Amino acid sequence: MSEPETIVIIGAGVIGLSTALHIQQYLSPNQSVLLVARDFPSDTSVNYTSPWAGAHYRPVPGSSPQVIREANQAQRTYEFMKRVAAHEPAAGVKFVQGIEHLEAPPREYEDAESLRNAHAGLDEYRRLSSSEVPSGVKWGIQYKTWVLNSPVYIAYMLRKFILKGGRTRQYVLGNLKEGFFLERNVRTVVHCSGLGFEDPKSFIIRGQTCLVRNPVSATITRQNKDGTWSFCIPRPLDGGTVIGGTKEPGNWDPNPSMETRATLLANAKKWFPFTLESGGEFDVIRDIVGRRPAREGGMRIEVEKMNDGRQVVHAYGAGGRGYEISRGVAEDTVALMLENGLLREKAAL
Repeated sequence: MSEPETIVIIGAGVIGLSTALHIQQYLSPNQSVLLVARDFPSDTSVNYTSPWAGAHYRPVPGSSPQVIREANQAQRTYEFMKRVAAHEPAAGVKFVQGIEHLEAPPREYEDAESLRNAHAGLDEYRRLSSSEVPSGVKWGIQYKTWVLNSPVYIAYMLRKFILKGGRTRQYVLGNLKEGFFLERNVRTVVHCSGLGFEDPKSFIIRGQTCLVRNPVSATITRQNKDGTWSFCIPRPLDGGTVIGGTKEPGNWDPNPSMETRATLLANAKKWFPFTLESGGEFDVIRDIVGRRPAREGGMRIEVEKMNDGRQVVHAYGAGGRGYEISRGVAEDTVALMLENGLLREKAAL
């Protein structure tokens, strides 16, 4: 019998955990998985974005190769989340109504092909008439979408990974190649570290949101006349509501800005469906700052063959769409591993 092989996965964010769980379905009897990360779901860090995310699905129209690829991954994730919501309540996933109101829709929102690419497969999708949208809104839709409680979801995935035989190690790697030396027989490292290692195309996008106690039953996305965006996302299992709307590429400030908080809440206050007892005010739980790990041109999903026969499978750089495309990315990563003979073809039952 051949020597047992360990597949090392780097990164315990939503992409790393989703990929780890999918890989487990295709392991041969002599393979096991070790998940190595600086941060795990019990940790909090501005650089570990997955526990902070609003985490919902909002389709993004467009015709570039990156947008089309992500739309396909997002649609597969949407179908996966249906199954999770129906059968695994501990995951913290729920389907609710999604509403979008745009005051100055970009060109791609009026392009039929771009809209088809983004909106295909959405349940209960329909365009809203002018009589159904608030004053000043020029474009509106509604559809069924998923939301999730991000800290609950990643903790659920980690538990599931361990119950299926996965192992974990909290460790900070100095170099990607170090992953090959963490156990005796490692021939494959799956790289889901978010920002990657020394990739010049990688960059961060600072996001600041506000977690509030005010309840809401739908996701609402509002584009303002000046082009800025505002949104609210309910977190299931009594997780509060996320109010957001900032994207700041290259901003490394880890501190919440009170000015940004005031702007976020003022924008949302114009359209948020307040309950009577709230008095039309937000009840803030905390300010959240996270660094979304982005990459020019979108995610890197490819196999890199090393000189010594070892292989690195890259899957990083999702930016702010990690949750939205997570299952699709996991499937694409496993498909690459199957093509290269790194996993067995038949999925385990």
